[in-house]
Amino acid sequence: MGKLIAENRKARHDYFIEDRYEAGIVLQGTEIKSVRLGHVQLKDSYISFSGNEAFVKEMHISPYEYGNRFNHDETRVRKLLLHKTEIRKLQDKVKLKGYTIVPLSVYLSKGRLKVEIALAKGKDLHDKRNSEKERDAKREIEKALRSHY
Repeated sequence: MGKLIAENRKARHDYFIEDRYEAGIVLQGTEIKSVRLGHVQLKDSYISFSGNEAFVKEMHISPYEYGNRFNHDETRVRKLLLHKTEIRKLQDKVKLKGYTIVPLSVYLSKGRLKVEIALAKGKDLHDKRNSEKERDAKREIEKALRSHY
């Protein structure tokens, strides 16, 4: 993975992550300039399929501040670049109950923008509470070890 631009922490909180994939993304005009400045938000974004193509929806890329009237639409639907076999595999999994595909992070790799997407299964409320308890317990242990030495 290259230079991290944005991360979707909410996805890790709300879902069990099962498989991860790296996908390219089709951008227009000033979008890449805005992305390089870090003006990307993945909070409510998700992946959907149309035919044999994958698209990321609700991914927010702020307008480029030095752009002119040809600036891009902030939340337009953007096409993902994946192999056909990967798309078919993901489509089959999404048809199963409880599975969805969410973007985890956006990063630059060799000058190209990549999106890390994941096949995920939704967590129930009690699963989220257990995750929080485990995280808090780890934090307490680390704190006790640090203060002990």
